[in-house]
Formats: sequence, structure tokens, C-alpha cells
Amino acid sequence: MSMGIHPSAVIEPGAVIGEGCEVGPFCHIGPEVRLGANVTLKSHVVVTGETSIGDGCTIYSFAVIGEVPQDLKFQGEKTRLEIGARNRIREHVTMHAGTGAGGGLTKVGDDGLFMAGCHVAHDVQIGNRVILVNSVALAGHCIIEDDVIVGGLSGVHQWVRIGRGAIIGAVTMVTNDVIPYGLVQAPRGVLDGLNLVGLKRKGVSRADITALRAAFQMLAQGDGSFQERARRLGDETQSDYVREIVAFIMADTDRHFLTPG
Repeated sequence: MSMGIHPSAVIEPGAVIGEGCEVGPFCHIGPEVRLGANVTLKSHVVVTGETSIGDGCTIYSFAVIGEVPQDLKFQGEKTRLEIGARNRIREHVTMHAGTGAGGGLTKVGDDGLFMAGCHVAHDVQIGNRVILVNSVALAGHCIIEDDVIVGGLSGVHQWVRIGRGAIIGAVTMVTNDVIPYGLVQAPRGVLDGLNLVGLKRKGVSRADITALRAAFQMLAQGDGSFQERARRLGDETQSDYVREIVAFIMADTDRHFLTPG
């Protein structure tokens, strides 16, 4: 193996270190940790528990990855943390293993950016290309789908789902589910529109954006309950993007939805 391990780093017997890894000064790697190829740990990183980290990740100083959950129901059961490839995990980030009651697994996808001071709690499921800006806190059991951005100093309540492509403004408390491509802002989290900037950057067609705008208006102002409006949308739309929102709303959830203000 070709790798650079600083002499002050502690790598416990049993840990698996992939080809081309770099482990900086004063890092501590536990015995059940698996690092993929070309992982870089800057100085003073702790990786512990049954934790796997995918190829090409970079973890910055003073991050703590794979520790036991901050859940009083946790009784020391065997649980895991899985982190995908090419994630950038900045200073002082914490990511915790799952709990037995929550499925036993915290999982992070590929190509994410987790800025300084973020917290990913037990049993959270995070998709690909997610950005958590500085000091975001995700409570236990959250589901964060692909391409979500959560603004700095925001919090997400336990069990909340945030749909694909949604954006959460800074200093926002999110207590209910957020539809795909939704725009949420204000201190108590108001669904204030669609993430039009993100949709355009992604190259979504004008026809689909027009359909999404019409769908949002129907969800905001149509007759019947939120779910009834969504069901009618599903019957009427030809847009796959709108169908995705409908499927998200009609899925089982433990939370209510943020509805348009």
C-alpha cells in the first residue's frame, strides 16, 4: 500500500486503511473502521465505531466520525455509520452511528459537502450531492434526499423528510416535511416557493418549471386538503417532476408537511 501515516496517528489493530490514504498528525482510527482508497484525514480527526468511509473523502481537523449516538435509549447495541465517496467533511463536524430502534444505520451518500460545525445524528439517511452549510444540525431519523442544500445555523427536527432538490434558507427551524424542489425560509420554516435557481442550474426544461409552478399554486390555493390537492395533481400532470412531488406527499410519513404560506 502507498499511504502517508503521520507517526503521531493512532491506528488500532483491525482497522482497514485503503490504498493511497493519508492520515495526519494526532488522528485516532478505531479497530472497526474501514477507509476506502485515497481518503485524507487532516490532523486531530477521530474515526471510531463500525464506520466505513468511501473512496476519495477528505475529513478536516477535529471532526468526530462514528461515535455512539446522543440518544438516551441507546444501550450500546451494535450499530453502524456508512459514508459514501468523495465527501468533504469540514472542521468540527460530528456524524454518529445509528441506534438499534432506528434501524442501526446512519448513512451518507456521495459527493456531499458538510461545512464546519455540522451535526448528523443517529439513523439519518442523506442522499448524494447534499450541502449542509456551517453549524447545521440534523436530528435523528431525518431523511435528506439528493441535491438538498440546508443553509447555515439551521436545524431539522427528528423524523423530518426533505425532498430532492429542496433548499432551506439560513437560520431556519424545519419541523415538518419539505416537498421536493421546495424553498423554505423564515425562523419557523415556511414553504415560500420553489427552488427555481436550483432547477435552472440543473437544466430542467422550461415546460417542467412551468408545470412545477402551476402545481405549487394548486397545492397552495386549491380546494380540499393538502393530500387531496396532491392526489388530483397526480391524476392531471404530465410532468415527471410534479409526479415526484405527488409521490413524496402520498408516501407514509411521521410528520405533517410544510404547506405554502
